[in-house]
Amino acid sequence: MAGKPAALSEGIRLSDLMSTMVLANVFPLEDVREVLAQTGKTSQRERNLPAPFMVYYMMALGLYRHAPYQEVLRCIFEAFTWLSPQGQEMPISCKAALSQARTRLGPEPMRLLYQSKVRPIAEKETPDAFFASRRVISLDGSVMNLGDTTANAEAFGRPGVSRGPGSAFPQLRFVTLVENGTHVLFGAVPGPYATSEVTLARDVVKHLEPGMLCLADRFFYGFELWSQAASTGSDLLWRVRKNQILPCEERFPDGSYLSTIYPSTVRLRQKRDGKRVRVVEYQLAEPKKNRAKVTQSGSKKGNSDGLTDDTDSNEEKDEGETIYRLITTILDPAQASALDLAKLYACRWEIETTLDEFKTHLHGHDLVLRSKTPDGVYQEFWGLMLAHHAVRHIMHQAAQSCGISAQRLSYTHSLREIRRKLPQFLVIPP
Repeated sequence: MAGKPAALSEGIRLSDLMSTMVLANVFPLEDVREVLAQTGKTSQRERNLPAPFMVYYMMALGLYRHAPYQEVLRCIFEAFTWLSPQGQEMPISCKAALSQARTRLGPEPMRLLYQSKVRPIAEKETPDAFFASRRVISLDGSVMNLGDTTANAEAFGRPGVSRGPGSAFPQLRFVTLVENGTHVLFGAVPGPYATSEVTLARDVVKHLEPGMLCLADRFFYGFELWSQAASTGSDLLWRVRKNQILPCEERFPDGSYLSTIYPSTVRLRQKRDGKRVRVVEYQLAEPKKNRAKVTQSGSKKGNSDGLTDDTDSNEEKDEGETIYRLITTILDPAQASALDLAKLYACRWEIETTLDEFKTHLHGHDLVLRSKTPDGVYQEFWGLMLAHHAVRHIMHQAAQSCGISAQRLSYTHSLREIRRKLPQFLVIPP
């Protein structure tokens, strides 16, 4: 850890004991036992720290990022003591026993539980979750600081710096999808820092399905990845770079136009193996008023004229105004107008908000992942992902009961409430 000492605030309270048990409401014991059986990690003999318990314990570590291992363990064990009719006390295992139990468990059960159970949860009536009858999904990636150990540095690598051999901490890179209406992170794939986001995204986009509409920024666009994502049956709305050749083949009244993308310039000249897309180009003429203006740019020669890179803002500019170029698989303007697609693309920032929830509020901006080994890092990463989903699942239930959008609820406040005031939820079976 870095920054502040780890501790549970004001000691262990009854509300804290019960809040850790909310995890079993989202991930029932039978699901946990199922993934343990599939990975061959079922406990072979009776232990103080059996495998099912350790799965929940890793998720609880995600909820209590500022607390030491044993304090989180004591929090859960004291909940069991309070629930037990005999009031039996459970022994608090030492750090070595916890480390051995984590090693026995490994990362695979946590990964499989996440990949098999964490899915989009929005329903048709969920506000802000759908556009033109399509579930809105965003694609993006980020990095996380890891414990500064030789094993982590060798497995994950460090970012380069202007002076010295590298940054202070090794880093893990991950790419994920988010359901915009509920902020559920699903389909995540982690890897070493040197692995590019586009490379990780090849495994991530496999989780797209028909009936979805995926948003992504311009750094993800490539013919191969676009084709792979489109082959899932999901619709796409991705931003592209200013030098992407997009000849105008048919102009629509709303300002958008049809074009064709190709895997290479050779195929472009040969007009072979292309894929039809619809292009939307617009300017944010008045960013403070959030007003988009669809432009009529685009020519038979390809990309728009007069676009230059602005190295300070990393945006495309034309006379001081931001230029956006989007391509989509929705070819019919009657299904989604250019202006509606331009407004929708702004929703891609929901994934930035969600990653902030995951990295800053749940994990803690002043902390690094605790684990000293690569297997422990992956195990802890999946535990954090599962904990984030548990919080978002409860927020979705709360929002639905009130008939409002989950985006109107404060993630920070909800996380605090789950940590303190949820005795009504099912408990983890001892």
